[in-house]
Amino acid sequence: MLTSAQMTDARRWMGYQVVGTTVAINADNDVVYGAFGMVTMSLYKRLTTLTPEEEAVLTTVYLANLAPLETAIFGASDNLDTDIAAIWTHNKSEVSDRAALFNRVRRQMCDFIGFAPGPGLCGAGGNTIRLVRA
Repeated sequence: MLTSAQMTDARRWMGYQVVGTTVAINADNDVVYGAFGMVTMSLYKRLTTLTPEEEAVLTTVYLANLAPLETAIFGASDNLDTDIAAIWTHNKSEVSDRAALFNRVRRQMCDFIGFAPGPGLCGAGGNTIRLVRA
């Protein structure tokens, strides 16, 4: 069974907002629902009814790897002040490259769980329009 911290990470990395204590989240009461053919279930129920094998994939492939990917985005800010130093040249797109990889893995996790990405992921580097003035 997933821990509370793992449930929180899964929800937020899927792009869903925090719930806090305003709504008691359980198998029959959630703010996120998904449809699987003729069956509709809450995200909570989906995450608490995984087979041991599915849970192992979720925890070892997705949750374990998303944490360092997320941290690496923030760590990339250490290089934002350097463009060229000696023979090392700063990758100007490092932050966006890292964010794109992070969001790609997040979307893959959503696909694995069978839920659509939430609002916090839908506009995160994949479904946005970028206007650039020439």
